[in-house]
Amino acid sequence: MGFLSSWRRPGHLPAELTSFVGRDDELAQLAQLFRRARLVTLVGPGGVGKTRLALRAAAQAAPTLADGIRLAELSGLRGPERLPEVVADALELPDRRGPSGFEAVVNYVAERELLLVLDTCEHMVDTCALLVGVLLAQAPGLRILTTSRQPLGIPAEHVVPVRPLGLAEEEAGEALQLFEQRAASAVPSLSFTAEERRLAATLCRRLDGIPLAIELAAVRLRALPLGVLAARLTESFTVLNAGRSPALPRHQNIAATIGWSHQLCSPDERLLWARLSVFGGDFDLPAVDAVCTDAQLPAGSVVDSLVGLVDKSVLLRQGDRYRFLDVIRDFGSRRLDETGETAALRRRLIAYFHARLREFEKRFFTSEQVPLHKALLAEHRNLTAALEYADADGTLLPLAAAMWPYRLCAGHPAEARYWMDRALDQQPEVSEDRVKTLVWAATFAVIQGDAEAAHRLAAVLQEQAAQLDDPRLQGLALMCHGMAWAVAGDSQEAVTQLRLSLDRLRKYGTDLDVALANLRLGIVHTLHNRPEAAIGAFEEVLRLVGEDSLESYVQGHTHGFLAVAHLQAGRPAAAEHAARRALALHDRRADVLGVALSLDFLVWAATDLGRHQRAALVLGGADALFQLLGRGRALENARLLRVHERALSDLDRAMGSQLLHQVRRTGASLPHEQIVDFALSDETAPPAREEAPAPGGLTRREREVAALVAGGMTNREIAEHLVISKRTADTHVEHILAKLGVSSRTQIAPLVPTTDLTRGPEDER
Repeated sequence: MGFLSSWRRPGHLPAELTSFVGRDDELAQLAQLFRRARLVTLVGPGGVGKTRLALRAAAQAAPTLADGIRLAELSGLRGPERLPEVVADALELPDRRGPSGFEAVVNYVAERELLLVLDTCEHMVDTCALLVGVLLAQAPGLRILTTSRQPLGIPAEHVVPVRPLGLAEEEAGEALQLFEQRAASAVPSLSFTAEERRLAATLCRRLDGIPLAIELAAVRLRALPLGVLAARLTESFTVLNAGRSPALPRHQNIAATIGWSHQLCSPDERLLWARLSVFGGDFDLPAVDAVCTDAQLPAGSVVDSLVGLVDKSVLLRQGDRYRFLDVIRDFGSRRLDETGETAALRRRLIAYFHARLREFEKRFFTSEQVPLHKALLAEHRNLTAALEYADADGTLLPLAAAMWPYRLCAGHPAEARYWMDRALDQQPEVSEDRVKTLVWAATFAVIQGDAEAAHRLAAVLQEQAAQLDDPRLQGLALMCHGMAWAVAGDSQEAVTQLRLSLDRLRKYGTDLDVALANLRLGIVHTLHNRPEAAIGAFEEVLRLVGEDSLESYVQGHTHGFLAVAHLQAGRPAAAEHAARRALALHDRRADVLGVALSLDFLVWAATDLGRHQRAALVLGGADALFQLLGRGRALENARLLRVHERALSDLDRAMGSQLLHQVRRTGASLPHEQIVDFALSDETAPPAREEAPAPGGLTRREREVAALVAGGMTNREIAEHLVISKRTADTHVEHILAKLGVSSRTQIAPLVPTTDLTRGPEDER
């Protein structure tokens, strides 16, 4: 599948921030197991290197798997009910919450050949075992690699113990190799004498060869000579282990090593370490300032403390974001509990992300929609943590109410309803946040096709709007009823309710209210073959958005259904223009379903225009996306399905079944950005395939992106310029840095041939 081709590479996994040392025997064993075993579990204590080994083994296996690899990180999960959601997220599925999310996961993997990595299963072994058992039974081409401190305990499982690194004193000893490499990174001028190497080997044995313990110790060479380091480490272990309950020596060693690193931190660094553990995922400096600073830890000192934690390898830095390893986060969380600040820090995190979501609400209907949405996508795990914290202390409603634009843009209707239903049950009394939540809970029910729930929620909304005597809310209630009637199949009642809604909202509502009501009215008209009425409604939406607006969600759906209305009215050229606009808008937001629908709309228009080869190629690109989504065509609407089937029949007659199949397969095999670029162009012939790069070389598209980086463009600007998603631009830049062997964007320009810089990307097409 073309869309998945970019994910088949090891680059889809997190980049390795440091060199990988040793493990040749384990990697060879895993390579053999992958050829015959469908479930492999890497078992070992925290810090022993299970995740690094799993990611390296998965990367090496990737070329042998037709549908590549997917990584689901489970360490941030606080409840087993969210496991299907996280796995669906790893599979890039749009609707991820509840039974439908689990069903979507099963349907997606059923006919694919891929490796799914479930990292950190030990806190929900039984739930993981149940999920893995179902997936393996339903998906014969699926292989699963898990990491855990204990086996899952199911019959198909092959358990591979992950042992500490080899402790030989000679140069080939893996533990000593790791210590020397990390020491050289910490102090580049450092070189060991023969005696110091023996001392380092002794230190590695004292640390039992555990990679995390070795890395934490090595970084201390910035401040301490090796001899002093070894003496102090031994002394610290004696103190830290004294009086503790018996445990495995390796568990004692890793706990003692982290505790020793904690002792070597300044008081401000220790406090920041504890406070940062409240984040559910990685985080940036503005979030740290907002959540972690106060009179005790002033904003002016937090950067120095953050840098200190990075220097001590407590925190890992990835671009402008920071993250913990799980065992280090857990240590910080325990320290936070000891300070008595856990509840206060959770409230700060909730308040910070509530403010971020409210800001997105205010600017949703503007050109800032896409950048604000993408910024929040990076915070998905933190947003989920905020929801869980708010749910636990009974303050969920404001956060759930403010999250609708994020869920709408991301395509998470089931997940949105899960949190909204919990919030509505938690606080039944009438409030502004409650009625807003009712509006959007009804909307997401409609998106899911649940007319009964939509009517029920709209009725409660109508009752509470009457209690508040708010005409705007009454108009929104009518709109929700209209959408519910549309889903139930009663177009006449739907139009009546939506028109009544518009009468109220034009007088009392916002521009966004009126635009959404018109969009929904236009869609109902389109789905019932009333094109001129639909076009009139869509034109009002576009007037409200504004001619120069880069708003994506409302405009994208408006232009998409406008394309269908133009086709119904016999204007295929106008339909093609509208569908291209919809495609560009949805791709900006990385909306896979929106892109897939827009491609199909373009197929229908191109077929009506007699551009059959172009239509067949774009059809193949849409095939790949719908297969990825596990969704039926044309929103599974009977009238739209007839349009789709008529286009397929016309293409078959014009091209012949064999040629149509061949061109369609070509389209399905193209990378996502290539099929989108082609669909947005006016070309008829298939785009040239990107040449395979020489080892370490850049592909055509990568040279194109490198030229734009060298010209000073940001990744977001590159995405806009090339009409690709920001995620795709990010991936290209990561690959370029890796292939050129550099670590920053500023180092790219001297390595890009002058012709690439002077020619310009458009000259290469």
